[in-house]
Amino acid sequence: MKNINSLQKEVKIVKRLIKDEVIAEKNISDLYKYIFKSDGKRLRAKLSLITSSLNKRINKKRLKLAAVIELLHTATLVHDDVVDESQTRRGIKSVNTLWSNAHGVLIGDYIYSKAFILMVEIAEPKILYELANATNDISKGELIQLDALNNVSIDLKQLEAISYYKTGRLFEASAKTGAILSSGDRNFVSNVSKCAKNLGVLFQIKDDLLDYSLDEKAIGKPVFQDIKEGKVTYPFYFAYINADKNNKEKLLSYLGKNRLNIKSIYSLIQNLNGIKDTKLLASKYQNKAIKYANLINNKHIKAEMLKLIDSAFYRKK
Repeated sequence: MKNINSLQKEVKIVKRLIKDEVIAEKNISDLYKYIFKSDGKRLRAKLSLITSSLNKRINKKRLKLAAVIELLHTATLVHDDVVDESQTRRGIKSVNTLWSNAHGVLIGDYIYSKAFILMVEIAEPKILYELANATNDISKGELIQLDALNNVSIDLKQLEAISYYKTGRLFEASAKTGAILSSGDRNFVSNVSKCAKNLGVLFQIKDDLLDYSLDEKAIGKPVFQDIKEGKVTYPFYFAYINADKNNKEKLLSYLGKNRLNIKSIYSLIQNLNGIKDTKLLASKYQNKAIKYANLINNKHIKAEMLKLIDSAFYRKK
């Protein structure tokens, strides 16, 4: 219980570090406060705090690094909303809806630049290198996914690559940079990085699965957005490869359409084992993450990583 409370306290300090940023220009200040008023899961910041807890003598840098991770993640979300033309984010109206796409792009850039200022203040070249590369990979993932819109010939390997670049990469970097900051040995850095990478892909698979839900209120965000945007994600992919010619044509007719009969689509995807096969893939990544978590020698860090894997696998929203 002590460790849980300690992590929660540190997450609160990280939130304050981000929210207490004083910006003189009112327009920027209003945008910034609006973005950070809602509370996400902070999983990436938690990963950084957990893996860097190997050496708590560097506490100021640990908290600053977790803030950097959260800023980078938030900037990608703001930009994603512009690309996807999303109306909401975490149950509230998105920046691009309340302001404009231009505001979304520019405040996202502003948050990115704030993250890089803090990175320089941490003054650890290996961490700067890792996070710069991770940011580049995230952009790569978004571009690959954009080019894959409405592409029913996409294969599983390509989908997994998109999940890694979009989500797994920052999970991996969060754990790795925390481990580097705490001066962990090569095995520790490797095991926490691989564990977090697989945890991130698992998280994305569950995200794709939750989008194919009949209960919008339960998950707290619009459902069937991926299929409306023409995104071939895991449930659609597995259903499509399992389908006969007639059902393939039905699925194709749904892709990229705004007006959908959600119940009939869900029924078809489910009958074609799209949901079942996605759950099996999630289990595969859960097991991979657990395997690397069990190789971590530090008992406290191992336990915390296993808790994150468990919460990602069983999450409902």
